[in-house]
Amino acid sequence: MNVVLFDTLEAFENLLPLSYTRPVCNFRVGIMTIQEKWTHLMPANYSSLTTEYLSEKFPVGVDGDETALFIAGNVLPDAALVEAVKSLPVGEALKDADGIVAFCGSLAAFREMEAQCGRQEEQEVSGRELTEVRRIRYVYDVFRMNGDEIRRDYALLAEGESKVAPDRSVTIIGPMTTPVGYPSLYIEEGATVEGATLNVKEGPIYIGKGTTVMEGACLRGPLAVCDNATVRMGAKVYGSTTIGPFCKVGGELDNAVMFGFSNKAHDGYLGNAVIGEWCNLGAGANASNLKNDYSKIRIWNYHTQRFMRTDLQFCGLIMGDHSKAGINTMFNTATVVGVGVNMHGAGFPRTFIPSFSTGSPEGGFENVSIDKFMETAGKVMQRRGLVLTDIDRHIFDTIYRSAARFK
Repeated sequence: MNVVLFDTLEAFENLLPLSYTRPVCNFRVGIMTIQEKWTHLMPANYSSLTTEYLSEKFPVGVDGDETALFIAGNVLPDAALVEAVKSLPVGEALKDADGIVAFCGSLAAFREMEAQCGRQEEQEVSGRELTEVRRIRYVYDVFRMNGDEIRRDYALLAEGESKVAPDRSVTIIGPMTTPVGYPSLYIEEGATVEGATLNVKEGPIYIGKGTTVMEGACLRGPLAVCDNATVRMGAKVYGSTTIGPFCKVGGELDNAVMFGFSNKAHDGYLGNAVIGEWCNLGAGANASNLKNDYSKIRIWNYHTQRFMRTDLQFCGLIMGDHSKAGINTMFNTATVVGVGVNMHGAGFPRTFIPSFSTGSPEGGFENVSIDKFMETAGKVMQRRGLVLTDIDRHIFDTIYRSAARFK
C-alpha cells in the first residue's frame, strides 16, 4: 500500500517558519514525527506531497493513475482513525471542519478533489464527516499537544522492560509501571543514565538509543529524550518536553520541543517553545513564556501576515532552522524567529524576527547574505558528519527569495 502525506497551502503557511524546511509530517510531536506515528500504526510505503521547492528532497511516491491513500500531513493518528482510513473505498474521503482528512484514489483524482475544496465545493466531495480529529494547525499546537503525544507514542514504543537497566546511582520517583501496565521508564540500547533524578509520577520517561543523561540532571515525565541526545549536568527538564535526536540541553526546559540537531547546552530558561533543527541558544539565553499582565498571547502568523489572537496564557520561543542566539540574549513572550537568524546583544528584540536577519535589539537587524548563510550552515552540519547538499542549497535559496516579502 502506498500512503501519501500531503500538505495544504494553508497548513504550510500557518506552520511557518517550521514548515519552511520540511513537510508537516516531519514535525516531531511527542517522541516521534507524525510520519513515524503513521508508520507504526499502519505500515506502508510512505511519501510526501508538499510545496514545490521541497519536492526534490521529499518527492511524492506515486504516479498520476496509481491508487494510494492520501492523508493530511498535520493529522495525528490513533487506532480508530487508522481503521477508518484503511476501510476507505476508492473515490471516497474522510473530512472534518478543516477539509480533507484522508482520500483513497489516484493522484489525479486527489488533485481534482483539492481543487473542488479550493472552490468552496466541499459539499460535492463524497465522504464521511469526522468530529474527533487531532491536527497540528498552528506552531504552538506542537508544544500544546506534546505531553499527550508523548504518552501515546510511549505506548507504541515501550514494549516490555527497558533494554537497559537504570544505573544504581539513578533516583526514580514514582511507580515503576503506568496505569495500563507499561514500565514508567524505558531506556533504549546504548543509553547512559547516571546520577540523575527521574520523576515518573505524572508521566513516563523515554530515553532513546545512544543518549547520555549526566549526573545531577532532574527529569520529570512525560518526557522524551530521543536518540543520541545529551542532557548535561544539573539540567532541570520538566514534563511535556521532547529533546530531539542529537540535541544537547542544559539549564531549564519546560514543555519545550526541540526537533533535532539543536543545542541549548547551558543555563537559561526555555518553556512552551518549539525549536527547529540546527539551532543554538547561547549560555544564559532566556525566553519569556508569560506576559507580565497575564493577558492572553498574540503571536505572528505567516498566513495572515499579522499577529493573531490565541487562547494561550503561556507561549515562549518559536525558532526556525539554522537560527542562533548569542550569550545572554533575551526573547519576549511568543517571539517567532525565522530561518537563518543570527541574534546577539542586550535587550529584547521585536516579537517577530524575519528569516535571514542578523543583529541585535540595540543595533538593529540587517539581511544576512545567502552565501554567508550557506557557509555557516555547511560548517555547522559538517561538525555532525553531515553535508549541506545541492538540494538543501536550492531549498534555502528559495526560502531566501520568498522570505523577502515577510520582512
